[in-house]
Amino acid sequence: MNASAPRNAAAPVLAIVLAVAYPLLAHWASHDGGGVPAAIAMADLMALVLVAPMLHGQVWAWALASVSAAALVWVAQTPFAQMLLLAPPMLFVGLVAWMFARSLRAPREALITRIVAAMERCEPAELPRELYRYSRRLTASWAILLAVLALANGALAMIAVPDGVLARLGHTPPVSIGQEAWSLFANLLNYGIVGGFFVGEYAMRRHLFPHRPYRHFFDFLRQMAALGPRFWRGLFD
Repeated sequence: MNASAPRNAAAPVLAIVLAVAYPLLAHWASHDGGGVPAAIAMADLMALVLVAPMLHGQVWAWALASVSAAALVWVAQTPFAQMLLLAPPMLFVGLVAWMFARSLRAPREALITRIVAAMERCEPAELPRELYRYSRRLTASWAILLAVLALANGALAMIAVPDGVLARLGHTPPVSIGQEAWSLFANLLNYGIVGGFFVGEYAMRRHLFPHRPYRHFFDFLRQMAALGPRFWRGLFD
């Protein structure tokens, strides 16, 4: 057996655990208001980004993790730890929105189009015309939704008190929102909106295109997972 096989299998599982943990840790840190909880949440995010290369023994990943951990220990003792929590909801959601949007430009195929084609076991150009058009429109819809969420996260981060950008810079926001309310939206409600859109779109798709290669919602999720880590890594290249 290949010695790297256990590491290859562990990386996605650990990534999922870390990804699920981050919004909960970030919301707890915002509620607590302290530097140490904020540093713990940021350490989880750092581990999420570096987990795969670290498991594969990449020296640069371990070095970067060590330097980042030391920096977080220092930042935890400063007033800036809470400010670090403001950036990820805007930056990560905005990055994913950009990935969806850029896939609509030729010669790329839209992200959803590629996923649908993989599940249909054909090339994107071989999809039925209506399904092909629908998959492109759906990709654009995801890009718009995520861009709106990223902008909302950024705007609320500016006016949050007491640890928002304007407040930390010594300015009184013309309109303000409490730190916990910002965190509730950015770290938790965002996922509810995305999940609701995902489930609602699935119901609409089942109505518009009833003859698909999956029997029900959970079979749809199973088949998406079965596409494998290599497909999902390549999807965003």
